[in-house]
Amino acid sequence: MRIRRARFGDVIQCQLDLFEREQRGLIDDCLEAERAYFAAPRDEAEERYGDYLDLVETGTEVLADLRDNFASTLDEPTAMEYEITFNRSVAKRFRRFALEIEEH
Repeated sequence: MRIRRARFGDVIQCQLDLFEREQRGLIDDCLEAERAYFAAPRDEAEERYGDYLDLVETGTEVLADLRDNFASTLDEPTAMEYEITFNRSVAKRFRRFALEIEEH
């Protein structure tokens, strides 16, 4: 029996692969900022967390732009289905960027 793939699975996979390649530096910066936050003394932790959140926001915006640009080529019901699938895929692959992607 064949497992059914999501309607937009291949497109979204390519988009997320592209994001990972083109935004490797941003992804690495997020990891480093997260480590800096966890390692920061109490009096610096809030600032380090703010730095981390700024980077996450940038990544979220880049992903939302990828999603929205493709969705703009689709009719409204199809675009809504695509956006839901895209957001779920981001949550699975890039969890840190998924928390607010629906807000963008």
